Amino acid sequence: MSKIINVILSGGVGSRLWPLSRKSRPKQYLPIFEGKTLFGLTVERNLEVSSKVILVGSSSNKDLAEPYLKNVEHDIIAEAAPRNTAAAIAFAAFHAEPDDILVVTPSDHLIEGQEAYAEAINQGIMFAQRGFIATFGIIPSRPETGYGYIEHDQNNVLSFREKPNEDTAKEFLKQGNFLWNSGIFCFKAGVYLEELMRFEPKLYNASEVAFEYAVDLVLDEDHSMKIPSKSIDYAVLERSDLIKVVPASFEWSDMGAFDSLYTYYRTKGHKQDENGNIVVGSKKHTVFVGLSNCMLISTEDAVLVLDRSRAQDVKQVYEALEKDNSGFV
Repeated sequence: MSKIINVILSGGVGSRLWPLSRKSRPKQYLPIFEGKTLFGLTVERNLEVSSKVILVGSSSNKDLAEPYLKNVEHDIIAEAAPRNTAAAIAFAAFHAEPDDILVVTPSDHLIEGQEAYAEAINQGIMFAQRGFIATFGIIPSRPETGYGYIEHDQNNVLSFREKPNEDTAKEFLKQGNFLWNSGIFCFKAGVYLEELMRFEPKLYNASEVAFEYAVDLVLDEDHSMKIPSKSIDYAVLERSDLIKVVPASFEWSDMGAFDSLYTYYRTKGHKQDENGNIVVGSKKHTVFVGLSNCMLISTEDAVLVLDRSRAQDVKQVYEALEKDNSGFV
């Protein structure tokens, strides 16, 4: 009998949330969401709609994730090297039965509104049972430039759009038939593999070989590095004619950068001064003079002072520190 499996992708380090997020403890394992972690919330949220978890992530993620999975039927596939989402999902699909339905979710998104979430996922599962590949689009609340968009007509996908500039985002909102691309998917394992083989045979074959050579679901680097690195969006979604979209109303943020974290903190009543400045991680009395819309993020060994409008630039700081082998990543 087929199962409904939550495939959790947990491979990133959250470089745009440095210095909170580090290689040793990526953002999805930080207990900063009213004492809970994004990973733990992901597991809890999907227990209602699935009976098993397959985690696909790095070896370090395996150790961090296991405490959250103690009471859940689960398997962990440990990647030797990150090869993007198309391959990561293929590993989970190879490990499942062809008729098993995979609900693929990132581990680092913040979602609130469990009833609306379960309703959307169950609609996606119905599409998957009919042989479709379902993706989930969030009804936008603002002209956001940090997300990709899905143009749709009811459940039919007309196009996928890259992250727009502000004018284009405003036009998307005005037209009323664009959704934020949530990065959540649902399909039968066999259907996904068939479409991957159809559009990306080299990626499919290299992923299959790497998975066959895995020992206790731990992949080796030599075979992994032969896999082309492509996202599921480019490899399958933008090319398949089996795609359906579920417009969803649950509250969603990809927590990709400090501007998202700021919005979350504000909704939870986090203290800010009259100019929109906030402090994270420090109890010291902090005063911002001549600054507005800034964040001070303090950890034991590093301090970041950030203009929120430059939140995406934190990744460049992380990359420079990594290049210098600084020990701060």
